[in-house]
Amino acid sequence: MSETTVPAGVPVLGVLGVLGVLGVLDAPGVPGGDPPNLERLSGRARVEYADEDSLADLLPAVDALLVWDFTSDAVRRAWPGPGPRPGWVHTASAGVDRLLSCPELVGSETVITNARGVFDQPIAEYVTGLVLALAKDFHGSLELQRQRRWRHRETMRLAGTHAIVVGSGPIGRAIGRTLMALGVRVELVGRRERSGDPEFGRIHSSGTLDALLPRADWVVCAAPLTESTTGMFDAAAFARMKPTARFVNVGRGAHVVQEDLVEALLSHRIAAAALDVFADEPLPPGSPLWDVPGLLVSPHMSGDTVGWRDDLARQFCDNFDRWAAGEPLFNVVDKKLGYVPDRSAP
Repeated sequence: MSETTVPAGVPVLGVLGVLGVLGVLDAPGVPGGDPPNLERLSGRARVEYADEDSLADLLPAVDALLVWDFTSDAVRRAWPGPGPRPGWVHTASAGVDRLLSCPELVGSETVITNARGVFDQPIAEYVTGLVLALAKDFHGSLELQRQRRWRHRETMRLAGTHAIVVGSGPIGRAIGRTLMALGVRVELVGRRERSGDPEFGRIHSSGTLDALLPRADWVVCAAPLTESTTGMFDAAAFARMKPTARFVNVGRGAHVVQEDLVEALLSHRIAAAALDVFADEPLPPGSPLWDVPGLLVSPHMSGDTVGWRDDLARQFCDNFDRWAAGEPLFNVVDKKLGYVPDRSAP
């Protein structure tokens, strides 16, 4: 459907909002209906909405595509079809693994941008909340309250503990800064080693992770999902951690071999874990993960704070202004690396 009437010759923007165009606002993972604030584009673009069934027909007609429903695989299915393709695709998410699973898109001249920057501090606050909850046994307190039992316990002091944050992009850095404010010693792990970092001193390479894990009280995964990071937290990785270590994943579900994590928790190889992302989302009601002792489950919500949809739409419109003016776009994804290099971020 057409959003506005504009003169001939203006660019056409396609918006993939699976279910949103049908008025379903609570589809899991979808940023609630149509993108807000696109009236900024009035008179400058013709906005056409598509769902999973209509995207293939829309693609040849649009100059740019906003993937508002970042949980959809519709782009991967529709892109290889006939006809021209948009020159710019923006996804309303930090992760771009669903788009990069389409080899025809990766091999094309189309520029991909993402929502880098929107989720950094919200996710950092969420991770810090999880760390505090695990250290202070808030779950145990709530359960004892439910049972009306007064049982004094000692909890873990957070200051002075040691965290390994896997992922040295803006989300990982925000997590590191926030944990350091609580007295946690933080080391960041990135794709390659770098020295002289103004905040963290040294960024460790991913090849050193095995050697770092045994000294960590907290292991936080906030890495992009790439071929090299898929399944990186497996039985061998959990075996290297201290029995008192806690593991948190806010990256992607595929970073973790879930069966190995379950076994590590059940056998007390690690003390506890918190997962905000899963291999299959929504997590099926019959999944054993719901009942694993020491595991905190949340529904992929670590970056979603009040107003996040407005922030995502505003960021896209800002980038649209640059695109329409012929200026370099922000947050350009390196399709070979699988994420936005620092030089492409605002």
